[in-house]
Formats: sequence, structure tokens, C-alpha cells
Amino acid sequence: MITISIDPVILTIGHFMVRWYGLIVAGALIAGLWIAWREAKRKGLDEKHFNDALLWVIGAGLIGARLFHVIDHWPHEYANDPIRALYIWEGGLAIWGGVIGGGLALAVFAWRRHLRLSFLFDLAAPAVVLGQALGRFACIITGDAMGKPTTGPFGFAYTSPDAMVPQLGVYYTPTPVYEIIMNLGIFVLLWRLRRKTLPDGVLFLIYLTLYSAGRFIITFWSSYQTVAFGLNQAQLISLAALLVGVPVLIYRLRHSPALRPATR
Repeated sequence: MITISIDPVILTIGHFMVRWYGLIVAGALIAGLWIAWREAKRKGLDEKHFNDALLWVIGAGLIGARLFHVIDHWPHEYANDPIRALYIWEGGLAIWGGVIGGGLALAVFAWRRHLRLSFLFDLAAPAVVLGQALGRFACIITGDAMGKPTTGPFGFAYTSPDAMVPQLGVYYTPTPVYEIIMNLGIFVLLWRLRRKTLPDGVLFLIYLTLYSAGRFIITFWSSYQTVAFGLNQAQLISLAALLVGVPVLIYRLRHSPALRPATR
């Protein structure tokens, strides 16, 4: 069991606060962009297309991430003080919202620029999952997205009054740690597979199915509000992604000329 005494607020200047959450998320974003830039360069994507896509994807991803979080936590966090929904620097970004928002923006961008969406998705997949892994370190410091209270053997308790946990001194299941391990494992796999001769879209579909399955399981230990069928928002989205992603992945692999066995 671990007690975390780090203050989520690094320093305060008047009403302005510098928080660990914002710095870590910014660092995760930079790391993901660097990976995406390397892949874009390796795959021959025009630099202008890459730079223009960033504006679309980052903006829509942040909006989607915040929107999904606010919807999920509206009754007990934002209903009485709606203006706090804009305080993104305090913490509170839903990963699925970021993936969906950024993915939709990339789809529109690909359509407008006449680019293959599957090609862009494959290029982005390693960068996205690495950014997800690094970004979860922000949750560890702030106490955001912690799981249910636990009596052991592994839990985090917080002492800072600025921590986002429901109650100080109580040990919670550190679900962000499990997600970090899962996401880093997916990143290593994708990084090794990216040079293989795979059909367009398969690398992204591998990311989608593995992440969805892992997130569905890990979130059973979360403290998120249930939405339907005893499942929370993240689990319902993960289940929908699996129902779409697995059949499409199987279809793409089975119908790829490069992967078909030679006929005699």
C-alpha cells in the first residue's frame, strides 16, 4: 500500500495554478506527436498534411475527452457548478472521448484531403497508445480516475487536499497503473508490428481491440457511475469497439492478398 503526499498544484500565482496534471498531459502529447511525426516521415506522408492534421486531431481530441468526462461526472461534480466543466487544467479527461473526437476529426481531414483513412489510423495508433500510457501518470499524482476503495494488497491513498479522490487517507485501487502497464505493452507490440507487411488499418484495429478488451476488464475495478446493464460509460464504449473492431480485423486479415496462403 502506498501513500501519495505530492501536491497536485506545483505553484500558485494569484488565481493561476500550475498543476502536475497539465504538465504531464502536455508531455504525453509531445511524446505522442514525436512518435507520429517519425511514422509520418517513414511512411512518406507530406509534412503539410501532417502539420494540418495536428490542429484538427488535437483540438477535437481535447474537446471530446473533456466532453465525455463532464457527461460521465455531471450529476455529482458539475451540475451545481457548470462553469467548472471548462476548468480542464484541474484534471478530468476521458480517454475514449479523446480517441473518438480525434478519430472523427481525422476522418473528416482524410476525406477533405483525399487521403486513405486506414493509412492515417495506422500511422497514429502507436502514438495514441503511448500518449495514453504517459498521460495516466497524471492521474496517479492527482488521484483522478482511481478505482474503488481497497484493503490490499495494492492501493494508493492521498494526503493532499487538492487530490481528486473522494476521501483522503483511504486506499483506492490504482487502476491508472494497470492501464499504464497495458498501454505500454500494446505500444511495444505495435512498434514491432509497424514494419510488417500488414493490410491498411490492421495496426489500428489491433490497437482498438486490445485496448478495448483491457479497458473493459480494468474498469470493473473503477468507481465510475454505471450507465446501463451494470456497466459504466468506458465499458459500454469498449464493448461497442470490440463488437465492431474484432469482426473487421478478422475480415481484413482473411481477405488480405498478402496474407493469403498460396494456391496450387
